[in-house]
Amino acid sequence: MRRIKDWPAAERPREKLLARGPENLSEAELLALVLRTGDAASKTSAVDQARTLLARFGSLRALAGARIRELCALPGIGPAKAAEVQAVFELGRRLDGDTLAPGARFTCSDEVFRHYHDRLRDRKKELFLALLLDSKNRVLREVRVSEGSLTASIVHPREVFVPVVRESAAAVLFVHNHPSGDPTPSREDLEITTRLQEAGTLMGVRVLDHIIIGSGGYVSFVDRGLMG
Repeated sequence: MRRIKDWPAAERPREKLLARGPENLSEAELLALVLRTGDAASKTSAVDQARTLLARFGSLRALAGARIRELCALPGIGPAKAAEVQAVFELGRRLDGDTLAPGARFTCSDEVFRHYHDRLRDRKKELFLALLLDSKNRVLREVRVSEGSLTASIVHPREVFVPVVRESAAAVLFVHNHPSGDPTPSREDLEITTRLQEAGTLMGVRVLDHIIIGSGGYVSFVDRGLMG
């Protein structure tokens, strides 16, 4: 195995990044900087290992959604390296969702989709979020209601509306993802949305919409006429 540090300086990923900027590195070279070392047993460099990861999963996006056990199934990838890979992709997802600040406004369902798509599309579990809004539909804050299979026992109006009352929110907007990639509402989605809307009416809180994020698409209950 020819170690990366034995390569000409202009070919080494770290030196190349420092001299020319990260935009000039390939996906394999950038990933190699995260992995740092190759696998001595198989005599592969970090770049070789990065190429193997990309080839195994088919794309950078698919790799971003890989589980720890799937990553560790590859030679030379242990829990430490797998955790580092997942941490990098999670930072990227959080950066995409980091622009939402108190006082921000969404004027249509498409804006909500574009804000949350990259953050939610690759999750393996359903994440249900509530956006608490003031009387002018400006964001007060985002609340994570639940994570897991969406059922009435997990998303209960009581847990949803406690933070709404605490923040004196005038309205609420619900967002969650479908790990399958298909945003079509399920029977549970329809039932839970009806219950939440009824609870909001009783409490004098406007439920503006429920938006389901899929892979490359979304469904807005309001746009589809699914909310009374």
